[in-house]
Amino acid sequence: MEALSSHAGFLVSQPAKPSVFSPFEVKSFRFQWPADLLNSWAFEMETLILGWFILVETESVLALTIFGSMQFIGTLVAPILGVLGDRLGRRTVLCAMRAMYSILAATLLGFALTDSLTPTYIFIIAFFAGLIRPSDLVMRNGLIGDTMPSRLLMSGMGVSRTTMDSARIAGALIGAGLFSQFGIGPAYMVIVVFHVASFLLTFGVSGVRGAGASAGDAGVQRSPWGDMKRGFGYVWTTPMILAAMWLAFLVNVTVFPISHGILPYVAKEIYLVDENGLGHLVASYAGGALLGSLTMTMLGGWRRPARFMIINIWLMHVALFGFGMVEAKLAGQAFLFLTGYIQSLSMIAMAVTLLARAEVQYRGLVMGVRMLAVYGLPIGLMGAGAIIEAIGFPLTVSIYSVGGLLASFAIAFYWRREIWHGIRDDV
Repeated sequence: MEALSSHAGFLVSQPAKPSVFSPFEVKSFRFQWPADLLNSWAFEMETLILGWFILVETESVLALTIFGSMQFIGTLVAPILGVLGDRLGRRTVLCAMRAMYSILAATLLGFALTDSLTPTYIFIIAFFAGLIRPSDLVMRNGLIGDTMPSRLLMSGMGVSRTTMDSARIAGALIGAGLFSQFGIGPAYMVIVVFHVASFLLTFGVSGVRGAGASAGDAGVQRSPWGDMKRGFGYVWTTPMILAAMWLAFLVNVTVFPISHGILPYVAKEIYLVDENGLGHLVASYAGGALLGSLTMTMLGGWRRPARFMIINIWLMHVALFGFGMVEAKLAGQAFLFLTGYIQSLSMIAMAVTLLARAEVQYRGLVMGVRMLAVYGLPIGLMGAGAIIEAIGFPLTVSIYSVGGLLASFAIAFYWRREIWHGIRDDV
């Protein structure tokens, strides 16, 4: 796929600018994208349905935030699974994870169909799912880094991101619609079908293994723990990667608890709407994020993704502040749409920066450490639940948005050479 341009009287062959469909030239991606899509749709449907069930049954925003936090417990083991992906192959690890999702969803379906589902059972299942769920994104991004040519990396990340963004729309609208019309049992039947289909499609993904997997073949026996130690040292001594990790942690503490975790509370207590109204809020955020993903796909190779990332992180906190100040549902949806759009731009730029800067033998671990930053989400969720009950929603959002904005300015200033004044981050 090349384009011809004229230069000094000669025809010069130049690579064509990647399109939305360019990543599908890669056979592995043609299986990975639908597998990731179904998996993401199932995740979002589960989160919305179970979150609403918990809030209605317990009438406690703190219980809701505990449920949300439990889904991210596995951020602590994400680096371990990242190393296993480097050593065993990411397809192997991803298939095992998605088989477990199917089993857990089928177990919860059994409770729902027998009318024995309680918040306690949901917390238990959420705990086990949360042990592995955060690592799903590690494997997805690692596979894209393994299989996608460098000229398609930005486009591939953008198209891949649409699986999560569209899932928030479909999961919100389909999940809420099925739940309100037919109850939790039939809704969970659809979720189980999505998980199983995702598991089967994952077998078509490339089984390529990274450089870290071949260490034993070279006659050097290395343990996973040794790989982790070397990888953490690599992250700590690479300024651009370390700065991105701190920014990822900050966003998970200050932005995602408000835009993701407590939306059931906002729908029920602030806007006084039912689960369908909650679906509208989630879909608004996801619609903005989907548009952001498509925007990044069309941008192609961005020369300074680190600078682009930090600017959008600042704008994201400003949009979040606006969301906390409005009391009308329609205005809230508008700010959620804007926040989702900016969030997608910044997070894709962050992923591209990490994949482009990380050496191939550390790619899985770097993305695993990136998932450790998601541990900021349960911290932020627990804090938000307690603060909202003490001082209310608007003031809590103000604290989170202004605090996050100031902290991101501090990080950008400390690593200004790498983020702002460094060499171009060509990918």
